[in-house]
Amino acid sequence: MPISESTVREVLSRIIEPELKKDIITLDLVREITIDVRSVHVHVEVSNPAMHSRKRMEEAVIFNLQQALGAEVKVLVKVTPLSGERADVRRVLPKVKHIVAIASGKGGVGKSTVTANLAVGLAQMGWKVGLVDADIHGPSVPIMFDVALEKPTTLEKDGKHWIVPVESHGVKVLSIGFFAAPDQAIAWRGPMASKALEQLFKDADWGELDIMLVDLPPGTGDIHLSLVQAIPLSGAVIVSTPQPVALADARKGVGLFRLPSVNVPVLGIVENMAWFTPAELPENKYYIFGRGGARSLADELKVPFLGEIPLVQSIREAGDVGRPAVLQEGTVASAAFNDLCEALRTRLAELENTPVQEAPVARV
Repeated sequence: MPISESTVREVLSRIIEPELKKDIITLDLVREITIDVRSVHVHVEVSNPAMHSRKRMEEAVIFNLQQALGAEVKVLVKVTPLSGERADVRRVLPKVKHIVAIASGKGGVGKSTVTANLAVGLAQMGWKVGLVDADIHGPSVPIMFDVALEKPTTLEKDGKHWIVPVESHGVKVLSIGFFAAPDQAIAWRGPMASKALEQLFKDADWGELDIMLVDLPPGTGDIHLSLVQAIPLSGAVIVSTPQPVALADARKGVGLFRLPSVNVPVLGIVENMAWFTPAELPENKYYIFGRGGARSLADELKVPFLGEIPLVQSIREAGDVGRPAVLQEGTVASAAFNDLCEALRTRLAELENTPVQEAPVARV
């Protein structure tokens, strides 16, 4: 019996868009249906542009259609994010194109330094950038942007009060550190911390952004899981140093984002403190923490290697005075961070242009 478009639409009406809480037919998210004997081609839009969200929708469409029409029916699905005015139906951060988490398996590897320089570097390249400092254990971003004494303001819009991010070096910044004294320990239990952090995303006037970077706490805990569930991440970047003790934790960081319940693409691994070059011997490289460990881990785990950041005194000094090292044109540090920015931009472009191929039947 031939497959009819009305039958396909009836099946698709059972699939709920997870953020908008209605079926994809009612929401007019099914853009095209093409039927060719025993194959069905469907183009669906989703509110969350993240790759894992698109993949889940693809699997849901394939599973439901093959369950209703027969496993022998070939189902090809194209999933794209809502664009233009239609994109505003997304409930969380509708005007933010990419949301990228910067994570590390352990503390002390320079995650916040990498995040700050990525944010400023991308802003220097013309991107509209936001940064959320979600590291409740040690919110250092206000110092790195020289805004430690600043306080976010509020504005009233559409009958609601919104937090206005602080701007520095062309980056919109919100940090949990803005809401505590510099010497005050933030001793919050998991649910309280998660709720406070959600407000930085949902109750702030971010406006239109090309990218939002989220500086996560070190480790793989409750905060990470809560944020992944609350915001539509495009992907995650893992920061590590080359020595084995840091790589063991970086491996766990990759594993967290690959959990079926999380399923966020790992955009790549960054090796920080890759080598030391003394100012008086600019041609020399000393691999104090080992050589190439993060690159080897990336190869092993089959994730991209985004780049190496040297151990340079000026990077630390620049962060301490609130002027990230990427702004120091003509230096080794600036070149390394600019290369990292380009690598991240390339990865995000690849995600956008990657066609969604036929996938195995989704498990339910």
